[in-house]
Amino acid sequence: MQKISTAHSQPLFNVAATRRIERRASSGLAPHTLMQRAGQAVARLAMALAPHAQCIWVACGPGNNGGDGFEAALHLHRWGKDVVVTWTGAGKNGLPPDAEAARQQVQAAGITIADEPPPDFDFCIDALLGIGGAPGGAPGGAPDPARDATSRMLLWLQAMAQSTAPCLAIDLPSGLNADTSASSAIYSGAASARIHWSGARFTLSLLTLKPGLFTFEGRDSAGEVWFDDLKVDVSAEPPSAWLLGADRVALPHRLNSSHKGSFGDVAILGGESTPSSHMAGAALLAASAALHAGAGRVFVALLGESRLAVDTRQPELMFRSPEALDLRTQTVVCGCGGGQAIKAVLPKVLSTATRLVLDADALNAIANDASLQTLLQARAARAEQGYATVLTPHPLEAARLLQTTSAQVQSDRLKAAAQLAALFQAVVVLKGSGSVIAAPGQTSCINSSGNALLATAGTGDVLAGMAGAALARGSNAFDAACAAVFRHGQVADDWAQTQPGDALTASRLASAI
Repeated sequence: MQKISTAHSQPLFNVAATRRIERRASSGLAPHTLMQRAGQAVARLAMALAPHAQCIWVACGPGNNGGDGFEAALHLHRWGKDVVVTWTGAGKNGLPPDAEAARQQVQAAGITIADEPPPDFDFCIDALLGIGGAPGGAPGGAPDPARDATSRMLLWLQAMAQSTAPCLAIDLPSGLNADTSASSAIYSGAASARIHWSGARFTLSLLTLKPGLFTFEGRDSAGEVWFDDLKVDVSAEPPSAWLLGADRVALPHRLNSSHKGSFGDVAILGGESTPSSHMAGAALLAASAALHAGAGRVFVALLGESRLAVDTRQPELMFRSPEALDLRTQTVVCGCGGGQAIKAVLPKVLSTATRLVLDADALNAIANDASLQTLLQARAARAEQGYATVLTPHPLEAARLLQTTSAQVQSDRLKAAAQLAALFQAVVVLKGSGSVIAAPGQTSCINSSGNALLATAGTGDVLAGMAGAALARGSNAFDAACAAVFRHGQVADDWAQTQPGDALTASRLASAI
């Protein structure tokens, strides 16, 4: 068993892949073996998390997740804990055989199976749905919202959330989609993933790690994630995605004989100024990030009516007119604060820039112009000439490019990022909680680093500059995107540890790289 951290990358498996792994493993084991291992793992973690708990409530559902809960209750009872089990009852097809066997053992052991949770529990275990609540997760599909059992689930989840007692979810927090991290439709109006939890949250993912735990609502709902593989080898199944950790992000080695030309030039194109709006700050944030992320030289080309010729706080930045940029040799970061003026320079940028990061207003301009979309798509045919493209949209920008809504993008972030990567044949960073990095022909990554300190203006500009610096140093586009995204989040994690309570502004983020 291991606690999931940002140190190591981990393979992630969706529901379909997990079911295949489960079937293969079960075919070579005695009946009930996997559930017994699962129950023991849950009980061991519960004892480690709450060794002094007096009353443990285990809420069991109608499928195998409930069976895991019954098994855990048995172990905790044998280890001297006061255990109370609540059970929704079986589904329309009855309990699966292994789960029914575990339930009968609980009854035989004299463990209380109550209709209501105990009033004085100081630790609780969510064994209601697991992956069975997701489409395709169970033979019968997700529970029927009209059934009394489903109503009981909702009441019990509310009771767990309102209590200050720690809660451990088995495999997956009930109501969270294992593949997408979206909330199940049966919880409309009371979605468990949207409930404010008073106590600490833990999730023990069993057999495989699921993508939904690590992006969008999954990160908040799951809390601290632990993993037990149940002694099953999963190497025969290709991962559905990867959880990106520090081990896949290599910092460049700098030889003593290096010079500034060794680490590439980054050109920031954006920061439009008009009589009523001045957005040079966005471009300067991207430039500062590129500088601190290790680019050899950083050029800034501001659009519109800006007269800025030097940044006295960072005199290393070199200002140029847009026309003076050497797009073929420089890595171009285009769009940060670009406003309406960015549209006029995009045709040349898309056609000429060899290494290109597109952000913010550049993405919005492309979304609204079919000719720019064609130019972007045409870059893929020049990959052998060294052309590389990274798009860094937030969910609304991604929705505009896909001609959908941000809610649809957020409902399946892995799918949306993959669609964008396929549409434009480019590397895509779909920003947000658990940023997704996708590329044609690559298994997507979900970033493990970062926190809510990044939810402030300008941090996206910083990420674009960091991606530009990684490209300029010679990394391929996918690796550059992964390195920038992970380090961007890692700085925020370090800040939360070393300066708790202090706001992390975008300029602080850039200088802390």
